[in-house]
Amino acid sequence: MQTLTFHLDGLSCAGCVSRAEKALTKAEGVETAEVNLANESARVVVRDGGTEAVLGALKEAGYPARVRSVTYAMAGMSCAGCVRKAEAALAGAPGVVAANVNFATETATVQYLDGAASPGEIAARSTKAGYPARVQEDDSPEIDAKADEAAKLKRDVCIAAALALPVFVTEMGGHLIPALHHWLMAHVGMQTLYVMQFVLTSALLAGPGRQFYAKGFPALFKGAPEMNSLVALGTSAAYLFSVVSTFTPGWLPVGAAHVYYEAAAVIVVLILTGRWMEARAKGRTGTAIRQLIGLQPRVARVERKGAVQEVSIDAVAVGDVVHLRPGERVAVDGRVIDGQSYIDESMLTGEPVPVAKKAGEAVIGGTINGQGALRYEAEKVGRETMLAQIVAMVRDAQGAKLPIQARVDRVTAVFVPAVMVVAALTFLIWMLVGPAPAFGPALVAAVAVLIIACPCAMGLATPTSIMVGTGRAAQLGVLFRKGDALQSLRDCKVVAFDKTGTLTMGQPELTDVALAQGFDEAEVLTLVAGAEARSEHPLARALVRGAEARALDVPSVEHFEAQVGMGISAEVSGRRVLVGAARFMAQEAADFATFEGQMDALAEAGKTPICVAIDGQAAAVLAVSDPVKPGSEAAVRVLHEMGLKVAMISGDARGTAEALAARLGIDHVVAEVLPDGKVAALQELRAAFGNVAFVGDGINDAPALASADVGLAIGTGTDVAMEAADVVLMSGDLAGVINAFEVSHRVIRNIGQNLFWAFGYNVALIPVAAGVLVPFGGPALSPMLGAGAMALSSVFVLSNALRLRRVKLVLSEVRA
Repeated sequence: MQTLTFHLDGLSCAGCVSRAEKALTKAEGVETAEVNLANESARVVVRDGGTEAVLGALKEAGYPARVRSVTYAMAGMSCAGCVRKAEAALAGAPGVVAANVNFATETATVQYLDGAASPGEIAARSTKAGYPARVQEDDSPEIDAKADEAAKLKRDVCIAAALALPVFVTEMGGHLIPALHHWLMAHVGMQTLYVMQFVLTSALLAGPGRQFYAKGFPALFKGAPEMNSLVALGTSAAYLFSVVSTFTPGWLPVGAAHVYYEAAAVIVVLILTGRWMEARAKGRTGTAIRQLIGLQPRVARVERKGAVQEVSIDAVAVGDVVHLRPGERVAVDGRVIDGQSYIDESMLTGEPVPVAKKAGEAVIGGTINGQGALRYEAEKVGRETMLAQIVAMVRDAQGAKLPIQARVDRVTAVFVPAVMVVAALTFLIWMLVGPAPAFGPALVAAVAVLIIACPCAMGLATPTSIMVGTGRAAQLGVLFRKGDALQSLRDCKVVAFDKTGTLTMGQPELTDVALAQGFDEAEVLTLVAGAEARSEHPLARALVRGAEARALDVPSVEHFEAQVGMGISAEVSGRRVLVGAARFMAQEAADFATFEGQMDALAEAGKTPICVAIDGQAAAVLAVSDPVKPGSEAAVRVLHEMGLKVAMISGDARGTAEALAARLGIDHVVAEVLPDGKVAALQELRAAFGNVAFVGDGINDAPALASADVGLAIGTGTDVAMEAADVVLMSGDLAGVINAFEVSHRVIRNIGQNLFWAFGYNVALIPVAAGVLVPFGGPALSPMLGAGAMALSSVFVLSNALRLRRVKLVLSEVRA
């Protein structure tokens, strides 16, 4: 199975999404399919070789996949057999539709699904197979499809408006200004005006308005009407009735012959204007993604054949030595070989202070070099770079469907057919009870119902807010790996923090040494350092650093055994050394009763007591203290202000954990928890308070991150933790937790506003368009006003979603 994410054409409303998904799920080899209206993309899990079936299903449904073409300069081919192998390698890349290699010109032309792969990734497949491929520069520029769509719609609007203006002025102007009406009748004549309106309206509908009929009627005939079907039906009814009134009025009842050319013309102009504004707004919803992609340099300076050459970023390979000059962006992820500089990594972490880099330090693609020059070895390229993974995470989150969307989908699936039924009933009721001649008013009311209904607004309400919200969150250093975490986070009642490395710096230091009678400090610390030298635990590293700071030699360990969450036993210089918690000493029958008072005092001071037994005797109690992260106390305070409970889960002794909790204002403490007990601790918190968000950073936090309703991983932690989390906080600062909750609350509130408007608009105005207020002296809604309202409803939803781009960073507030 392979997962393909690519762009579609022809999506205009929530009904289109439903039909595209149905078409995809019926295609051979497709396991699951999700279509997103906001970014006009599909995410399909399909068997290898099933791409053709996917393309065929989408084309038949009227929502063709967007296919790009790229040309490569090929190398390494020496015969026709090479051509077949190169073609097979290129065609095997995910998302490739067709690959054609030309042996004579040493080029390859590849068609691929837009969004499923990049030209560089496809080229890497061929290069790996032994046929190096390089994108031909004149074929490599990316096309901004949304900008192209907006430009085309703008042209259509201008042409349509030019054609509709004379129709509108001669018809409506005559109603509004009697003198103009008399002048037109005297100098032009009614029949001539009708013919002129017929010619201009026909040109408008056949030109700029053709798209509504080309999409709407086929969908209607297939029994799957959508937004375009409503517009096509409404305008066609008004136009055809006007044609009959113009050329064969005798076919109509006496007094029923009226023309509505201006209605058909202005409806098309207004809806095209709305779609143009919608395309421009949709383009802005993807600003965050474009800005992230824009951080990637186009070229890199790479050592090749003894010289430094400037090459395309797609041509950089793992192992290449890259030169970085002052002020340049880092091309790809790598490790410094030589040189010193400071690099601005704020695009990843939000931290404004540049980070010092020297030989052996890692550099991240897209970050900005300071005044120094560096040489570094490329370690990750293409989709493997941190920047590419961030972009991928944001795109995945933007394409997600929240639980609330399922309810919206159920409504939109039947909305268009329901509107058509309402329009038909409106026509029949007007014909039955309306004043004679009733045909004209009945037609106007039915057309108004068809035109004013707007499933687009309902379809856009959720995905546009998700797109803008997750994009803005990424700019704030919060990456939603799973889009549904936006809604889940809003529903959380308690936030549980791991202590070490999350609330604290994760770099504890040795602070106290209490010795038993007959033991020497240097001797004890030397043996402890030797025993802990192999351990990577933060507390172990603190003990080793404490010995090294006292200029003590660290001996080698002869035997080492660790008990997770308890301590370690080792043989050092012929002595048996035990280092760990008091419960570990009790298990090993080492008596530390004389140290109980000192251990309690250390714990009350927020320090972690560590017991040391040598050859079975209590030798010392050491204390380490892990400094609290700046902003931790303020972060807890802000979470309380948000109405959330705050808990801490720690393996420390209860006294130590409670001392830290009291200092930070934490509500609930779960102490002396072994790593495999964190999941159980979360279950207890869930039972007591409700949904739980867990914040952690280490490998041993991964099960808890996966078990929590929402797992938030500190970005400075381990890859395992980040893989298990729903949300990744790029900075180690706990302000990221606040930012994540802020974005979640703002996005869900924004979605609620959009849905209220989208549903409220349709519920309120469809009856008005049908004329329910007319018997009570109220107005009958003109189809032209209905078209304007419908166009503006989608624009309102998009504009409201775009307000999320103004969500502010809460970082400075937390640190205040």
